[in-house]
Amino acid sequence: MDRRRFLSLSAFGVANLALCDQLSLIQAKTVAGKSKYNIVILGDTHYDTEPASVYHSKYVDPNESSNKLHRAEFVRNGEMWRERCPSMLKRAARLVDSDTKFVLQMGDLIQGDCGDPAIHKKMLRDAFGLLKSEVAATLPLVTVVGNHDIRGTLAKEAYHEYMPTVMSAELGKSITKTSFSFNVNEDVFIVIDFNHPEPDVFEELLADSANARHTFIVSHGTVFPGVGGYPRWYLFGGQKNPANPQMSKHFLTEFAKRNAIVLAGHTHLTEFFDWYGYGGHITQMTMNSVWSRPENGKYTIIHDDPQKYGPISKSEKALKAGPPELYAPYKPGVKKYSVSSAAGSYKLNISPKSITVDFYAGCSEKVSHRFKLR
Repeated sequence: MDRRRFLSLSAFGVANLALCDQLSLIQAKTVAGKSKYNIVILGDTHYDTEPASVYHSKYVDPNESSNKLHRAEFVRNGEMWRERCPSMLKRAARLVDSDTKFVLQMGDLIQGDCGDPAIHKKMLRDAFGLLKSEVAATLPLVTVVGNHDIRGTLAKEAYHEYMPTVMSAELGKSITKTSFSFNVNEDVFIVIDFNHPEPDVFEELLADSANARHTFIVSHGTVFPGVGGYPRWYLFGGQKNPANPQMSKHFLTEFAKRNAIVLAGHTHLTEFFDWYGYGGHITQMTMNSVWSRPENGKYTIIHDDPQKYGPISKSEKALKAGPPELYAPYKPGVKKYSVSSAAGSYKLNISPKSITVDFYAGCSEKVSHRFKLR
């Protein structure tokens, strides 16, 4: 074994020893109802860099419109990762304190579109390594698979080869799929792959955690119809896969029975959705760290009204993509609702008395808004 390889493995071993100490804190049991902890969260990050040739030199798309759209995204990503996103990571790092159990990233860790599985895997390594070093150096870093994380030539295969092994090391348990669960004290975090949902796996994860105090569903995509540009792209919705309304209702019912809290990304919005129905209660918090425009570094509310749940834009295109009947089954149960295009970092606070999310728009030092989930 050459010296460089030995040093690399040695450094990994030292890091894992430190990580094991932290994992013992994550998985430790405390007196029921007495645990208090927090989690630092980043939404979609779409990690990329300039010039675009670093990760996209082999990207080819014969479809003229998607090729144009994706290349515009490369430019957007390179610009936001020049200064804004690095400063946001540093802000997120300052949210970590002695009660922080882990750092969570909500999927679309990377842009994807590499055109080559080896480059795709390098992009995953680079992005995960950056978030690990900048925000989660002494903590486990957990990510859920997003649509961009598996977008491109053999990208899904590359992600499945790389990420379960990394998640196994971070969580100190065997992770073999892109849907898995882990516990923090009495609470369970069920991480689900909304791109390729496996109902049997979801059922097993729910059954294994039936006695959890709080159930957190971690999904890149939302579990209710979205309000952005792709409203049908939700769990068991019909944007990329055939819609399955029966399966959607089944799992919403299971989540509602548990009074679950859904943590999501995907829409590039900061959205709070509190809903009662199917015999229970679901709170969905959608988080965004795509700081694509300078103005998204400020928390500006688009809607703060349960009756406004629906497409943000009233354009013909938006209404066609998300017609009123798409939202109608859920609208009566929405008790609290707000949405903003702001991007930033988040701190989920769990205590015996409440569950809140503090949102820090851009790199704000002060809390931009506090959401009360429970």
